[in-house]
Amino acid sequence: MKYVIIHGDGMADWPCKELGGKTPLEAAHKPNMDLMATRGRLGMVATIPKGMPPGSDVGTMTMLGYDPARYHTGRAPIEAASQGIEMGPRDVVFRMNLVSLKPGDGGALIMNDFTSGHISSEEAAQIVADLRTELAGGGIEFFNGVSYRHLMVWRSGIATTNLTPPHDITGKPVEAYLPKGAGADLLRDLMRRSVEILREHPVNKARRAAGKTEATSAWFWGQGTRPEVPTLKERFGVEGSVISAVDLVNGLGRLAGLKLIKVPGATGFLDTDYAAKARYGLEALKARDFLLLHIEAPDEAGHMGRADLKKEAIERIDELIIGPMLAGLGGLGDFAILLMPDHATPSQLKTHSPEPVPFALMTSAQSKAGGATARRYTESDGTATGLLVGDGYHLIESLFGRPLKTASK
Repeated sequence: MKYVIIHGDGMADWPCKELGGKTPLEAAHKPNMDLMATRGRLGMVATIPKGMPPGSDVGTMTMLGYDPARYHTGRAPIEAASQGIEMGPRDVVFRMNLVSLKPGDGGALIMNDFTSGHISSEEAAQIVADLRTELAGGGIEFFNGVSYRHLMVWRSGIATTNLTPPHDITGKPVEAYLPKGAGADLLRDLMRRSVEILREHPVNKARRAAGKTEATSAWFWGQGTRPEVPTLKERFGVEGSVISAVDLVNGLGRLAGLKLIKVPGATGFLDTDYAAKARYGLEALKARDFLLLHIEAPDEAGHMGRADLKKEAIERIDELIIGPMLAGLGGLGDFAILLMPDHATPSQLKTHSPEPVPFALMTSAQSKAGGATARRYTESDGTATGLLVGDGYHLIESLFGRPLKTASK
């Protein structure tokens, strides 16, 4: 038996004017997703527990069957696990974005771009290396990641500082969102000094000359200490793999005991190689029985406020990933496949929101059955079923054939 989760990051949305009042899932041509919704089980799942931030760390932890209220210690520790960074029980790790700040109306600095124009990993590595040379020491360490996403570890540091995800404040003045509380003075000082280092950095000079967005500051958020979770093998008796171009998802996969599969051409952006992810995923399933396949593109489109690009990403996932996966799984024996996002990323918000999201769960037996009333994999059709998994971390149990624990709507 093979078990697959297709993780379409941030696919869920709100009705969009530019799509004629439809959500991207409603507007997209996606026959394979709709087949799963028609023949399998369709409903809604609450991935974000009440009172918790609607981030991919919380949502993906829920997707993998871990109660965030019990296991979540912060976003950055999950990414540190992906990189294999050793952490003691009192060490605190922070996500460090390379962001672009610029003067807005009245001269106040605003969050221009939390990705620094999706700076390349090669350019970012040069910047992080210089930040390490100039700022590390006294228990502060820097670790290079992918594109704009990096990490800072504060050995025996403070985990309670009030920090804000930069993607939540795009276009807003940043002063009100700078670090506050215990540990804030050190973090603000590191950010201030990073601005000085980056002002005339060779990478920024080259980007400026090319008309590209510059990386003007480090921005810290998502801090936490090392989490301890049981593996999927311990819980369900399966060996598995994870495919993602994002350290956060790979980190959760590593914590869950999954093997990280690197796919050439996987970028964590809209230009990712969708078809390669499907090919590598099917190959991984020949050796192991579980696969988490993550696609970041819909979430990135949502953060850009581009519902049209999210629709396009969903159509590519359907054609180049779900279609080939369904065809290939048929040659591997019995299977169960779950399709869902970790949260909604409404294009008009340009950030995440906490409402339940649609899921479709189909087995190999259901894939061969006919005669079901046609349904679409959309927020509205999922809601119309009346099926809601209120504690979303239970949904994975039904993937493994256990009774689905639901709540009435």
